[in-house]
Amino acid sequence: MRSITVKLPEMSDLSEFDLRMMLASKLYEQRKLSLGHAAEVANLSKRTFAELLGVYGVSLFNYSEEDFAHDIATINACI
Repeated sequence: MRSITVKLPEMSDLSEFDLRMMLASKLYEQRKLSLGHAAEVANLSKRTFAELLGVYGVSLFNYSEEDFAHDIATINACI
């Protein structure tokens, strides 16, 4: 696993946990990381990470509107 160091100004209201969750959830949402890899970034189990995604405004179901439209078109073509 790659490691980075980021220097941030003092932010009393943001813990290391929050910063890890923000990074991991955003990378998961953008499909840059799988659920498992994002959970590793957050130092959590996959289950716990998945349960907390909503708190950070990210859906567990990483399913784009484009994917949905494609699936509907495929289903309609079969009918």
